[in-house]
Amino acid sequence: MSFFIKSQGKAASKKKVLKNRKADNSREKVQATKKKRKLPKDEEIPSDSDFESGDEGVPSVHSESEEETTQEKRLRLTKQYLADLEKEEREKQDDDDVDREVISHILQQDHLEQTGKLWKQIADTYIAPSPDDVIVLRGHQLAVTCVVISTDCKHIFSASKDCSIIKWDVKTHKKLKVIHGGRKGTETKHKGHTAHILALALSSDGKFLASGDANRLIHIWNPETCELIHTFTGHRGPVTGLAFRKGTHQLFSCSQDRSVKIWSVAEMAYVETLLGHQDQITCIDSLSRDRAVTSGGRDGSVRIWKVVEESQLVFHGHKGCIDCVSLINEEHFVTGAEDNSLALWGVLKKKPLAMVQNAHDGSLSDGVAGTEQENWITSVASHQTTDLIASGSKDGCIKFWKCAQDFKSLQPLFSLPVAGFINSLAFSTDGSLLVAGVGQEHRMGRWWRIKESKNSICIINMKKTDT
Repeated sequence: MSFFIKSQGKAASKKKVLKNRKADNSREKVQATKKKRKLPKDEEIPSDSDFESGDEGVPSVHSESEEETTQEKRLRLTKQYLADLEKEEREKQDDDDVDREVISHILQQDHLEQTGKLWKQIADTYIAPSPDDVIVLRGHQLAVTCVVISTDCKHIFSASKDCSIIKWDVKTHKKLKVIHGGRKGTETKHKGHTAHILALALSSDGKFLASGDANRLIHIWNPETCELIHTFTGHRGPVTGLAFRKGTHQLFSCSQDRSVKIWSVAEMAYVETLLGHQDQITCIDSLSRDRAVTSGGRDGSVRIWKVVEESQLVFHGHKGCIDCVSLINEEHFVTGAEDNSLALWGVLKKKPLAMVQNAHDGSLSDGVAGTEQENWITSVASHQTTDLIASGSKDGCIKFWKCAQDFKSLQPLFSLPVAGFINSLAFSTDGSLLVAGVGQEHRMGRWWRIKESKNSICIINMKKTDT
C-alpha cells in the first residue's frame, strides 16, 4: 500500500516540475518578444527582419552607391580647389618675385645716386640737333639771365634783367603766367622784383619756385599760380645763385657777399650761413646729399660744402674767374671759367681730372669776331648722372661734350649755332630737351652787347639715334 502511495507522489511531483518548466519557457518567450518590440529606433535591425519586411535589401544597396558618388564628388572638388589655390599662389609668387626685382633695382639705383656712383653712358646715342630742332620763345624785354624746367617737363620758368618771370607751356610754347617787374623805389608796394633777377630754382616736387635778385632778396612763389608766398632777406649783396636740395624743400643761396645761406622753405625759416670764399660767389648747385658746390669767382676756387660734417672741400685749377658750376653726380662736377676753359673734377682730388682749354674758340654767328680770351664760359649744364654735358659762351654756339667713363677726359660731340650770350642752360630730367636762356648781354654786366642777337628762350629738342 505504501509503495503505490509513494509512486503516485513522485509522479505528481514530476508533472509539477514539467509544468513549471513550460511556464518558465513561455515567460522567457514573452519577455523576449517584449524586448524585441522595445528596440530603439536607431538600433540596427537584424538581417532576418529585413527579409521579413519584403524589401530584400534593395534600399541598403542603393544607399551605399549614393554615398560613394558623393565622396567621389567631394574628392574631385577638393582636388580642383587645391589646384586653383596652387595656381594662384604660384602666380602671386611670380608677381612677388617681379615686384622684388623692381624694388631691388630701384633701391640699387637710389643707393648709387645717393653715393654719387650712378652713371649712365648715353652721350653717344644723341645726334646733333639742327636749327629746325630749336624753338625760340620771346617775351622778355632785356637779357634772359636764368631758366629752369619742371621735373615733369611740362613747364619752363625764365627770368630776366627786366625783373620779370614768365611761366611757359612746353607743348604749346605759350605764356601761362607773367610776374611783372616793378620800378626802383617801389619795393615796399610791388609784389615782385624791382631789380635784375639773377637766379631761379624750382623744387623737385614743383611746389616752390625761388628767385633771387640784385636787391639781395629771395622771393618764394607758388609755381602753379605764380603768387608770392614769402620773401627771404639776409644777404648783403646780390643773390647770384639758388639751388634746391633734390627731394627736399631745403634751399641753398649764394651771393656776392661771399656767403652761402641755407633756408627751410617748408617752414619759411633761415637755417645757417656758410663762409669761406674770398670773393664774390657766382654759381651754386646741389643734388640729393646735404651738400652744395659753389664757384668762387675771382678767388679761383670751387668749394663743396658738407653741411652735416660742418666742413668744406676746396679745389683750385682755373687761372681766371670761375663763372659756372654743375654737378654731374655726387662725386663729380664740371666748371667753366672766363679763360675759356672747361674743367672736370672729382671730390677726391683738389686738381681737375680733365681740362679743355679754348673750349669755345669760334666766332660769333653774326660775323663779329671774338677772340678766345673774350669767349668766357658763361654757362654749363650736365644731364645729371649721365656723361652728357653742354656749355655756352658768346661765340655763337652751344657745345655738347661727352664725359669719359673714368672722368679723365671731355670729348666734343657736336655744336648748335645760337647767337648771343648763353646765360643759362638746363636739361630736362629725361634728357629730351635742353633749355637755354639767351641775352644780348652777360647776366652779370654789360661788358659786351650783341645787338644782332635776341633776348629769348631756346628749347632744343634732343634727338637720339634709332636703335
